[in-house]
Amino acid sequence: RWKYAVVEETRPGEYMPVYENERGTYIFNSKDLCMIEHLPDLIDAGVDSLKIEGRMKTALYVATVARTYRKALDDYAAGEEQYLANMPWYLDQISNCTYRQFTTGFFYGKPGQDAQIYDSNTYIKEYTYLGIVSEIREDGFCKIEQRNKFSTGETIEIMKPDGSNIETVTEEIWGEQKGDTGPVWELQESAPHSRQALWVKLDKCPEKMDILRRQDA
Repeated sequence: RWKYAVVEETRPGEYMPVYENERGTYIFNSKDLCMIEHLPDLIDAGVDSLKIEGRMKTALYVATVARTYRKALDDYAAGEEQYLANMPWYLDQISNCTYRQFTTGFFYGKPGQDAQIYDSNTYIKEYTYLGIVSEIREDGFCKIEQRNKFSTGETIEIMKPDGSNIETVTEEIWGEQKGDTGPVWELQESAPHSRQALWVKLDKCPEKMDILRRQDA
């Protein structure tokens, strides 16, 4: 059986082995970088700005990770005890988005084999992104551009910038349809079509730019 290694073109002579087991080979199947537990080291190193990697990610992912790091930084600025006490909350929130197992990458030296995932090539997904609130009417209906299917009577969550998550129930869904003289709005039992414009009534009223999500079973 042939043995393989990968070489990055700007690092000649540095060979990264490709491992294979009974499940097959997983190339470039890295764990996700997570430094939420090591913010003091980043701050002590002189880092004064953090960038959340959001390419190929949903708005739910970016919002969840950005607000969690923001709160962690604010807590650490208020006192290390507060930062450490809230660590379970930070990790829980980050684990609520689509992710893979975590690693610290190259921050503490060259990562070894444990920085890769060898038993799966899929992401862990605990919540589904349903849409973002773009407008609120006086009667309490909120306008949403839908991203994944949800239905009347379904329990979902309003995700707020301050870190709170509010459980709510979908009471009515009105979807935009094409009519002979322009768009018309029709009552729907569910919203199955991605990016459909919707007016939705929830039993708890969200605010503009709140994100709606659903916890997966």
